[in-house]
Amino acid sequence: MNANQDKITIIGIAGGTGSGKTTVVKKIVESLPPNYVAVVPLDSYYNDTTGLTDEERKAINFDHPDAFDWKLLIKQIDDLRHGKVIDQPTYSYILSNRLPETIRVEPKPVIIVEGIMSLINKRLRDMMDLKIFVDTDPDERLIRNIQRDTIDRGRTVSMVVDRYLKVLKPMHEQFIEPTKRYADIIIPQGGENEKGIGIICKYIEGLINKQ
Repeated sequence: MNANQDKITIIGIAGGTGSGKTTVVKKIVESLPPNYVAVVPLDSYYNDTTGLTDEERKAINFDHPDAFDWKLLIKQIDDLRHGKVIDQPTYSYILSNRLPETIRVEPKPVIIVEGIMSLINKRLRDMMDLKIFVDTDPDERLIRNIQRDTIDRGRTVSMVVDRYLKVLKPMHEQFIEPTKRYADIIIPQGGENEKGIGIICKYIEGLINKQ
């Protein structure tokens, strides 16, 4: 499609790890016409760590803003909103590094940038037409992290809890929680908040219909 800037709506969805961001994104995508949305996950834009040793990679704090390649993400979102196709990087949590494969993403009427710190970078925020923060109880998020990391990332329960207490919780309080103030809309109870998500979907449909 030949998308030009004024036809593209950019939405940022932030919130703590395990807050239900993916569910919110899924419901927005389902509420809009097929092939209407391109989702750009912040998780794909961790820094390339090719020059580092395994030990240095293991020491990276993936819940700190410095872990992300903001320059590349901002450039690619800017390309999308100007109607250009991008080659989105892919990232392996197992290797703690970027993979050689990329994913071709075409500009769509709605671009969703989704990730824990989607609202932390001012240049990225300034491109967004709608900023959403998914707010979920810390206990709930910890349970979801345990479920996800033990199944998908090969971690034990004690490893997940230890990481949560030492890294996730302090990083959430320092960097993620404060970005709530930039949000246009806050969704409590994450993906379970059917009414909240429904209102957002209607609002997005309204934004698109105005264009």
